[in-house]
Amino acid sequence: MAIMKATAEKIDTNRVELEVELEPERLSRVMDQAYRRLVKKASIPGFRPGKAPRKVFENYYGKQLLYEDALERLIPEAYLEAVKDTGIQPVSQPEVDVVQLEEGKPVIFKAKVDVKPEVTLGDYRGLKVEKGVVEVSEADVDRELENLRNRYAKLVTIDDGAVQMGDIITIDYEGTIEGEPFEGGSGTDRSVEVGKGFVARDFDEKLVGLTVGETREIPLTIPEDFPKKEIAGKEALIKVTLKAIRRKELVPLDDEFAKDVSEHDSLQALREETRNKLLEAAEKKAESDLRNALIQQAVANAQVEIPESMIKTRLDAMVEEVMRPVAQQGMSKEEFLRLTNRTEESLRAEMYPRAEEDLRKELVIDRIAEVEGVEVSEEEVEAELEKMAAFYRLEPARLREILEQNDGLESVRAVIRRDKAVDLLVSNAETVEKTGKDTPEAEEQGE
Repeated sequence: MAIMKATAEKIDTNRVELEVELEPERLSRVMDQAYRRLVKKASIPGFRPGKAPRKVFENYYGKQLLYEDALERLIPEAYLEAVKDTGIQPVSQPEVDVVQLEEGKPVIFKAKVDVKPEVTLGDYRGLKVEKGVVEVSEADVDRELENLRNRYAKLVTIDDGAVQMGDIITIDYEGTIEGEPFEGGSGTDRSVEVGKGFVARDFDEKLVGLTVGETREIPLTIPEDFPKKEIAGKEALIKVTLKAIRRKELVPLDDEFAKDVSEHDSLQALREETRNKLLEAAEKKAESDLRNALIQQAVANAQVEIPESMIKTRLDAMVEEVMRPVAQQGMSKEEFLRLTNRTEESLRAEMYPRAEEDLRKELVIDRIAEVEGVEVSEEEVEAELEKMAAFYRLEPARLREILEQNDGLESVRAVIRRDKAVDLLVSNAETVEKTGKDTPEAEEQGE
């Protein structure tokens, strides 16, 4: 249905006011529909339900009831039509003010709404960026094979002997601060891998030497990042009773090991596969780092002011994403917040910088895609759906059906469009190799 008249006026940086005018006949039609809907439930003396004439209904219930019911349907419908007519891109719920509402006259209403912010691009072509040198050493391969060896190690119970670094032990513990127990400071049958930092590294070191059945009191400074902020940094005494020791028994790193943990018949073949996997991971990381560096430069060179309502909407989605697996475990939001010593406000405050940063990146990349005329073909959408379907173990047609029902296909197109826009940044960038190898292991050692 064509709208009679709609105009959009900018009233702030990212805020517009729509003024919408609808023909009188449209209100009359909706008012009549409201009457026919409401009269079916009306109880009016002298008339069976649904049989009272409209004039009698209005005299008994008041015409305002029809206006209110009509507006609940008319305004949202007309607002969406006005958005389409004016081409604005709302990012918040509208604040609606009905200016004129009277049968026989045009309906006039105004709607103030935040819109997608304008982005002023700076330099994004010819950016200079470093790319990590990708190489894998024999030491890297050795380390990865040792990790694999540890994953396949057998756990042997140690009845006689003392705790060593790397042992997996079972303990009961009781913690006190100034002689008083504190929440989260006690536990039974807790499994701990010594050296992984049960509470703090120096605490694990003091577990070394314990024998089964022995109890030891260990002083501990509660870490500053401990979830219970009221005790963070305080001095505690932890009484630990050792109940069991299990130790990893490593198998020899030989051809038999390669056969057991892979499809290869020799250790040399496993080494080659391991090296190739490390190279592939390092190349992906170097490429990802390069792309992120270019995005950061393009964003830093651009200007955009993001409305708070847009950030709030993104925060809502992020909180919902965090809470989804929590709910699947049968835990309420309140329980989760209490266990992590947070409030919803503090959780949102933690997430705020990332929400703002993610939106800024998306807006800048979307603008680059728009300026450069980046388009997404149906073949590209199909290819992406096939990858997604394989991940979710669904048929591509079924995944498309689900996405279409939830207006999700446009999100898929947006992701592809942004990837292509970043491809453009990469192809137009000046790339120089930075010194120092770029491997996942190197990153871990630098932490």
